[in-house]
Amino acid sequence: MAAAVVVTLKTLFILLALTMTALAVWAIGTHGLAACVDLTSGWLVVTLINFYINLGVILAWIVYKESSWIKAAVLIPVVLFAGSPITSAYVALQFFKLSPEESSKDPLYFVLVRHQKKDDMGYKRGHSVLIAKIIISSLGCLMLGTFIYVLIVDRSPFNASVLSRCMMATTTDVYFCIVTIAVWIAYKESSWISAFFWILSLLCFGGIATCVYILREFFYLSPQQPLSAILFTNKDLLSSDPLLMAHTNV
Repeated sequence: MAAAVVVTLKTLFILLALTMTALAVWAIGTHGLAACVDLTSGWLVVTLINFYINLGVILAWIVYKESSWIKAAVLIPVVLFAGSPITSAYVALQFFKLSPEESSKDPLYFVLVRHQKKDDMGYKRGHSVLIAKIIISSLGCLMLGTFIYVLIVDRSPFNASVLSRCMMATTTDVYFCIVTIAVWIAYKESSWISAFFWILSLLCFGGIATCVYILREFFYLSPQQPLSAILFTNKDLLSSDPLLMAHTNV
């Protein structure tokens, strides 16, 4: 079962990376890069904020995952510029790096976790969680406020002037990022009903739902847990399995 999940997710993320690359080339090739970042279009601004909130969440995990700060520093601008083609390829690569034992045991846990131990990750737990709560709350409010403002000023986004090729490509990029976050939520949630509710919320409300979900997970953290503990299920964190216990210092 776990091996089938690994194969499915490898295929999914490779297809996402290739599809989004083709769409980006098509949109930029026909409209030009300048037209794709036209900040005079209210709905494009909303879409870009939505995109960077979801991308930022994935990027935060990538920075945590990488043991080398040099590699992380290189990946940050690349991810911010290229978006979901890079994040999808990165996730696919993590599945290819799994050992046979990890693939058969709990593949999503081992994709999410950083293999190198760093004892200094938790030394500022209280402050880091508080700062993260403030950042996520601010981003959620920014997304909601911008959406309401543009909805009042520009009305419906479903018209020919808004649905340009660049807008369609950017919206697709948003949803490809959402797919990545949805896979994480499906792993996190113990109930399929709860997972379905949150994934549906992501599809309908995008970055707003992402911020609400992450904020909820922050409030579930105990004072002893580091910020990165929100990535994992309590079952995995408390597991007595030797393979999982080797990475309990998340």
